[in-house]
Amino acid sequence: MPSDKLLTRIAGLLRQAEGTDNPHEAEAFMTAAQRLATQSSIDLAVARAHKASNSRPSGPVHRVIPIGESGKRGLRTYVLLFARIAHANDVRCDVAHNSTSVHAFGFEPDVDTVQALYSSLVIQMVRASDFYIKSGSYRDAGVAAVTARLNFQTAYAQRIGQRLADAKSATESEAVRLSEPGTALALRNKELELKDYYRTESQARGTWRGGRTGAEYSASARQAGDHAAQRAKLGADTELSTARTRLTS
Repeated sequence: MPSDKLLTRIAGLLRQAEGTDNPHEAEAFMTAAQRLATQSSIDLAVARAHKASNSRPSGPVHRVIPIGESGKRGLRTYVLLFARIAHANDVRCDVAHNSTSVHAFGFEPDVDTVQALYSSLVIQMVRASDFYIKSGSYRDAGVAAVTARLNFQTAYAQRIGQRLADAKSATESEAVRLSEPGTALALRNKELELKDYYRTESQARGTWRGGRTGAEYSASARQAGDHAAQRAKLGADTELSTARTRLTS
C-alpha cells in the first residue's frame, strides 16, 4: 500500500479513535491502526527483498521530530510516548538533551506511521490526564497535581507501547505463518539494515533515561494512567482484512 494511502487509512482510524467515548470502540481503533501499519511494513520489506540488485530501493532515513518548546513541563513523558510508539514500528530514536525533539531513524513509511500514531495518542494522553487531574482523585495520594500528571502520563506511555508492541508481534507472527516463503528473512534483513544505518548516522553520546519523570512516585496516578491507556483507541477488525493487500515487487 503506498505510503500516502496508508497514512490516510491510519488517520481515518485515529479520527474515529479520538471521536468516540465508548471504551470498547476505543480498544478497537488503535489496534487496527497498528496492525494495518505493521502489515504494510511487512509487505514493503518483502517487496524490497524482491528488488533486483541493480534497482536498489531507498534505505532508512533520519528525521528530526519536534516535541515541544524548551522549558515546557512534562516533555519527557511526551518523548517517552513517542519512543514507545517508535519501538513498536521499527524506528530507533535519539533524544535531544532537553527533550524538545527526537531524532528518528527508520524506513520512511515507518517514520510516517510513528508520527501519525503519536499525533493522535499524545492528544488522547493529554486529554485523559486532564480529566484525571480535574477529577481530583490524585489528592487521595497526597501528591501535587504536577506530580500526579507526570506519573499518569508515564504509565500511559508505557502501557500504550506494550499494546502496540503486542499488536505488532501478533501481526508479524501471522504474516510469517501465512505469507510466502522468505517473509521472515525479509524482516530480518530490514532489521539489520536499520541497525547498520543507525550505527553509522547516530550522534548520540549517552543513553536517554526514558522512565524517569523527575517527580516523586505516585502509585495511584500510575494506575490511573495505565487504565486510561488500556482504554485508548487502538482497531476495528473490519479494517484488518484490507491491510493484507500484497505489494508487487
